[in-house]
Amino acid sequence: MQKSLEYWLVVVVARVLGWMPRRLARLFADGLAWGVYLAMGRLRHVGERNLQLAMPELPAEQRQQVLRGVYQHLGWQLVEFCHMPRYTRDNTKDHIRTEGLEHYLAAQALGRGVLVLTAHLGAWELSSFYHSLMGYPMGMVIRRLDNRRLDEFVNRIRCMHGNQVLHKDDFARGLLHAMHEGGTVGILMDTNMTPPQGEFVKFFGITACTASGLARVALKTGAAVLPGFMLWEPKEHKYVLHFGPQLHFTRNGEAEADVLAATQQCNDVLESWIRRYPDQWLWIHRRWKTRPAGEAPLY
Repeated sequence: MQKSLEYWLVVVVARVLGWMPRRLARLFADGLAWGVYLAMGRLRHVGERNLQLAMPELPAEQRQQVLRGVYQHLGWQLVEFCHMPRYTRDNTKDHIRTEGLEHYLAAQALGRGVLVLTAHLGAWELSSFYHSLMGYPMGMVIRRLDNRRLDEFVNRIRCMHGNQVLHKDDFARGLLHAMHEGGTVGILMDTNMTPPQGEFVKFFGITACTASGLARVALKTGAAVLPGFMLWEPKEHKYVLHFGPQLHFTRNGEAEADVLAATQQCNDVLESWIRRYPDQWLWIHRRWKTRPAGEAPLY
């Protein structure tokens, strides 16, 4: 009963927001986001703690502005997701564009597969969808939703234009196959992990257990790795899908040392983009929850 109610609630909200004009839907989402910001104190405290840890140089008032921006951008992403089934190349050209596509095309031309390093930054759901809408379908590594009907509903939208879903509980085989076929897979690499799936490297100067699968696959297959993020650009009033230059991992002959170095390099890239757009990252996730043995918890 609970899962059925969850499913229909999401479907109704998605249909209503999808029916609304985009500007009106954004106003509605702003109000919803502000209500969640006020009501969900635990998440707000996690965000405040993360900003204290990662950006202690910011004044308290500025950290609050960043955190409120996080909720606003989450609301806007909800609107985009609800409108995605109606998006076409023509009706998106005024508010979405791509920058750095040449980096992606050069990586794809190498023929060894492409791993897109990304994060819960900006409109991550829109990024892979828009990329497929423009003719470049890709795989996405995601976690299954506990509500299977809801999971199927969300994935139908994600995969409308040829995208494929690789579930985290069995993604290694699919990821390696995609690389051997010269395909593209996006990996969200900014969430807290636990050993042995994660390795401890620095993130904002703090030890963080970080997924090492991307580095291991890239080092094993020679796949190209490049950053990709769909970010709101206030000056343009547009979402821009940014692709950065390809990353090049150093090989020193020590397998685990190479994995650690490559994973650290990925974290450094993620951090540099988050610092540029701090109010668009998911600060309300307990990113530094897993600690090395003997260290006190940070939350």
